[in-house]
Amino acid sequence: MTKPRLQNFINGAPLANDSGETIDVINPATGEVIYEIEVADDKVKTAAIESAKEGFKAWAGMTAMERSRILLKVVALLREKNDELAGYEVLDTGKPMQEANCVDVVTGADAIEFFANLAPTQVGQQQDLGGDFYYTRKEPLGICAGIGAWNYPIQIACWKSAPALAAGNVMIFKPSEETPRGAIELAKVYIEAGVPAGVFNVILGDGDVGQWLTNNPDIEKVSFTGEVGTGKKVMQASAATLKDVTMELGGKSPLIVFEDADVSQAVSAAMLGNFYTQGEVCTNCTRVFVHESQYKAFMKELVERTEQNIKAGDPMDLEVNFGAMISKKHQYLVMSYIEKGKAEGATLVTGGNTMTPAGAEGGYFVEPTIFTDCTDDMTIVKEEIFGPVMSVLTFKDEAEVVRRANDTSLGLAAGLMTKDITRAHRVIHQLEAGICWINTWGASPAEMPVGGYKLSGVGRENGIETLDHYTQTKSVYIGMVDLEAPF
Repeated sequence: MTKPRLQNFINGAPLANDSGETIDVINPATGEVIYEIEVADDKVKTAAIESAKEGFKAWAGMTAMERSRILLKVVALLREKNDELAGYEVLDTGKPMQEANCVDVVTGADAIEFFANLAPTQVGQQQDLGGDFYYTRKEPLGICAGIGAWNYPIQIACWKSAPALAAGNVMIFKPSEETPRGAIELAKVYIEAGVPAGVFNVILGDGDVGQWLTNNPDIEKVSFTGEVGTGKKVMQASAATLKDVTMELGGKSPLIVFEDADVSQAVSAAMLGNFYTQGEVCTNCTRVFVHESQYKAFMKELVERTEQNIKAGDPMDLEVNFGAMISKKHQYLVMSYIEKGKAEGATLVTGGNTMTPAGAEGGYFVEPTIFTDCTDDMTIVKEEIFGPVMSVLTFKDEAEVVRRANDTSLGLAAGLMTKDITRAHRVIHQLEAGICWINTWGASPAEMPVGGYKLSGVGRENGIETLDHYTQTKSVYIGMVDLEAPF
């Protein structure tokens, strides 16, 4: 039986490669190949650049209000197609449909709506200089590249393209080769809504294709989501042509549960920040610091709810709330971290094994796993695992836990649970992280800038300030009096 095949999406339509090179895409919940993609070759890459140049002429030539109207049509179409697109996300990622149908496409559409409405608000300045004057213009950069991760495929494609397109740029987007369909479907929606051909192109392939993007002199900016090591390479390559970069990288985020916290709410935050999307979320609070006076009650409820309330299985089943690891390789990596945790002396409280749930027996599942008796120097406490592995640590006082929470080279997210509003703000201001939550975890609305401190990133996505990251300021000086020259 012939496998379905996805082609690169260039200039408003699928484009076949000449090389014939393909990559299989596997459903993580079954282990079966569901389709294949054509890898972008030289023909496709050249077409993508040429198409983007032509698309830029048309798109940047529109008024911001005209672009806004078209992008709002994109939003309406995404919401109309929500369940269909969410289904593609589930097949590609192995995450539960009960998540994908209310988060992935929804939050992507929210971002496009947010920036579509902001687009007409971008204005320059004017200042009198005593006769002469100057004014400034906010102009688009040109061709931007987006490089996505595999955990939230369509959301990331929306988050990156929304501010870029709203500001008048065009984008060549490379999704992960493991979860590429969402970006292709988004490209189709852009065309259906009236976005000109070439404004949002999708090229397919592995890291070599991403490297081509970061090295290409025609591209003005790169926005990358992924792990720290790859982010460093992206930044190094972009520096050769002085590209602007935005990078949202890894995390090892702390959640601090103070002695006055609501235990049930704290457990909800810890579970959400470790087991949602089967732990494959960069902002996850994989280091949970619990005040020693709360530890016993916290652990009792945490273990009970983890063992009773989490249901793995066919991700298309709306009763399932826990999905599969993205690949066999990643399942093995997560299991290797679990073995390191045991070997280094952490106590395995629950989980720690692979799973073969009914209805998804061939999938790459790992049980929700909780370690206690952890120390700050353990591998599972220091390194990002990107799986459902929670490390619980205890602390005695505020100064101690702040110091330990910040003792990492990463700084993507952080949070705390307390009823003391004064302490909440005092402590959150000391935590070295770009995304912080008080008495909640994980919410990331389009209105809120997101990004990391330290090795967790450069720049921000979402929020008003991000639109400025996709424009450049042109200053125009107007001489109103005769020019004096010494020659």
